[in-house]
Amino acid sequence: MPKAGWSERQAVELLKKLFAEPRSALVGIGDDAAVIPRSDAPLVLTIDACVEHVHFERRWLALADIGWRATQAAVSDLAAMGARPLAALCNVALPKAFGRSDLAALAQGQAAAARELGCPLVGGNLTRASELSLTTAVVGSARAPLLRSGAKAGDELWCIGELGLAAAGFAWLKSGRKPKGPARRCVDAWRRPRALLAAGRALKDRARACCDVSDGLVRDAAHLAEASRVRIVIEERALLAALSPELGETARLLGAPALDFVLRGGEDYALLCSGPADRRPRRARRIGRVQRGRGVVIEQPSGRQIAASGGFDHLR
Repeated sequence: MPKAGWSERQAVELLKKLFAEPRSALVGIGDDAAVIPRSDAPLVLTIDACVEHVHFERRWLALADIGWRATQAAVSDLAAMGARPLAALCNVALPKAFGRSDLAALAQGQAAAARELGCPLVGGNLTRASELSLTTAVVGSARAPLLRSGAKAGDELWCIGELGLAAAGFAWLKSGRKPKGPARRCVDAWRRPRALLAAGRALKDRARACCDVSDGLVRDAAHLAEASRVRIVIEERALLAALSPELGETARLLGAPALDFVLRGGEDYALLCSGPADRRPRRARRIGRVQRGRGVVIEQPSGRQIAASGGFDHLR
């Protein structure tokens, strides 16, 4: 395991150097998913972990919710690549006190998500562990996978899906309050996220680059900026206009700025993408732009730009 204090980015860079990409790999470590060539359409492969006390606490979720979240989160990587899922496998690690009825409830959530996504769960592995965890691998296909590395200076920055709701819902549950009013929608967004598969496929011939928003808008924008060697400018005025009223009201009740949940929250599984203004999809909302340079900045209404950082880091 990486030493304490290492970032996820540093760990990924180390692994990219150690695991040289085979000649057959179109895309290896570092994007939302790996891409392997095939005669008709490339295979798109991803894997995602959902671990108790890291990604969730059972006191805030039904077991069916956990199974649903784990499946949708894994498939969201394929949505960001514009891919269609073919099948999934899952390694489930069960605590000793986990019984037959518990496993049935967990699997019911997985099965419901798999049916909605058109992604059958065809196998996997069962083992014992000190906490509940699900590690889901998904195989899909796409004729022209959408990567993080295609953004160009002059592109608009778009968002498809809601931002900040899941983080606000999680904060609401941590505060000990029952979901009600506008907070209910935020809590539901955290408990039952959805991979935006159709929206991802509709980005074909429109977007140049894309990733899903799982670690907070700033961190995922940094993934696009680094892969494309550009600067991402998040325009505060445009971003605020794109947020849902439920987020604003829930943030007010929590006594926190709505932008905190958006910029550094995560687990929304919205799509962050860039492309020419005249190709913007109807469902996409413009929240910024792409420029020459490096990194991510927040542009305030005054025009002042502030370097942005933060978001969820799996190793910190």
